[in-house]
Amino acid sequence: MAGHSKWNNIKRKKEKTDSQRAKIFTKMGREISVAVREGGPDPASNGKLREVIAKAKSLNLPNDNIERAIKKAGSDKAQYEQILYEGYGPQGVAVMVDCLTENRNRTAGDLRHYFDKYGGNLGQSGSVGFLFERKGILLLESAGLDEGKVMDDCLEAGALDFSFEGEALEITSPPDDTLAVREAMEKKGYRFEMAQAEYVPATYVKLGEEDTVRMEKLLEMLESHDDVQEIWHNWEDA
Repeated sequence: MAGHSKWNNIKRKKEKTDSQRAKIFTKMGREISVAVREGGPDPASNGKLREVIAKAKSLNLPNDNIERAIKKAGSDKAQYEQILYEGYGPQGVAVMVDCLTENRNRTAGDLRHYFDKYGGNLGQSGSVGFLFERKGILLLESAGLDEGKVMDDCLEAGALDFSFEGEALEITSPPDDTLAVREAMEKKGYRFEMAQAEYVPATYVKLGEEDTVRMEKLLEMLESHDDVQEIWHNWEDA
């Protein structure tokens, strides 16, 4: 179920309207800027930048945009701070929100308003984190793949496990080894739709019709916020 849900989320991201895609491009530009500042503009020597570039390409960010973002990073004066916010949605759905912000008070205030408006509340650090485990998640289309070969290739690449979930193959890795596993698998001919470290919930929560609407609106508001980079939750939405 989890892999199926992630696969649907990837397809939904790729189907965003032009205005929504512009916002995604802006957010990716912010991630690229932070990665360049931390490790320099050369992807060959900056693993974090390689990881962000791969993510940007999976979201169909044009190469020209990526190159401009790398060049712009040196002149970008914004001081971004990465903050992981935690809270509860309707009926206790656990939500974790990864942000890059120049103003933590503004961001926290906005997120608190969203959670309150749609039947939840923004919590303290650690309030829901214990419900998740950090893992590297790599997803690709499963059509035409041989399970035996996948198993051998995953073991050789240093992956922890794999599972076929409908249209998708989900591979898990230690969170800090996600890029290494991806690059090892790509050398074997695999092409991923997504590969990044994520917070994976141990259990999932089902919602009724009314709470489903509120949860969808909460996620929509969070996704629309300029400072929000990633959202993880334990709502069983697919």
